[in-house]
Amino acid sequence: MRHILTLIADRDATTLDAATISRVRDAVRGDAPLILSEGEAADIPVPETPDMDTVRAVLDDRPIDAIATRPRGRRKGLLIADMDCTIITVETLDEIADIAGIGARIAAITARAMNGEIPFEDALRERVGMLKGLDIDALEKTWARVQLTPGALDLVATMRAHNAMTALVSGGFTFFTDRVAAKVGFHIHRANTLLHEGGALTGLVAEPILGRDAKLAALQEFSAERNLKLAATLAVGDGANDLAMLGAAGLGVAFRAKPAVAAAARARVDHAGLRALLFAQGYRAGDIVGG
Repeated sequence: MRHILTLIADRDATTLDAATISRVRDAVRGDAPLILSEGEAADIPVPETPDMDTVRAVLDDRPIDAIATRPRGRRKGLLIADMDCTIITVETLDEIADIAGIGARIAAITARAMNGEIPFEDALRERVGMLKGLDIDALEKTWARVQLTPGALDLVATMRAHNAMTALVSGGFTFFTDRVAAKVGFHIHRANTLLHEGGALTGLVAEPILGRDAKLAALQEFSAERNLKLAATLAVGDGANDLAMLGAAGLGVAFRAKPAVAAAARARVDHAGLRALLFAQGYRAGDIVGG
């Protein structure tokens, strides 16, 4: 069965030039390329599943991503996205901890959890417990640090314009997903709830914790609501708690992910922004809303 190999450059760092496209095309025995965005993205039809190690070797560590898909059903009817270090550029719990003066201690636990070395739920309880007594004003201070990942607005607006459902499902906290979902335009958001009393965090998070299994369940629930097969869904995230939904989605993308997650995912974006997920679905630059 034929496949499509999509190349996407980090347009702030390099240009996807004709010579690079040609070298990759030769390596995978591809047909004539289709330019999706001049200097940024191109599709190369290939006769069989491309060897991604070969493709990356040809790209020679340049900041250019490569994603292989099948030509049928490329445009997805459901987007389910992680928030921290995916739709936004920071890990909000680490930022709260930094404000509390214990950033390094909590960031070390976060890194282990996101790389799958310790259970996410246990790690969340431990980290939140270390914040007991912190004034909830720290959440507002953290929000002031939040920035959207390049392409987040384009991704959600374009998929919504083409009648896709968009869901933000995070192992983080509703304080932030509520605001990020409104700012970016997601239809729905889900996350964990930080408990507080008397203006201070209690050191507890509401149970049950939204973790790996809950993210997968959300993907299954939302696709059923839309009468979509899982093949018609797109999931994106960076941590080990995203792996189940990435594996189940029709297109599961590890976005600037932790090493263990990048190694396990079928598709990954290491360099470009979130526009890459649109190009992987065959959208051209002219199709991108706000692009």
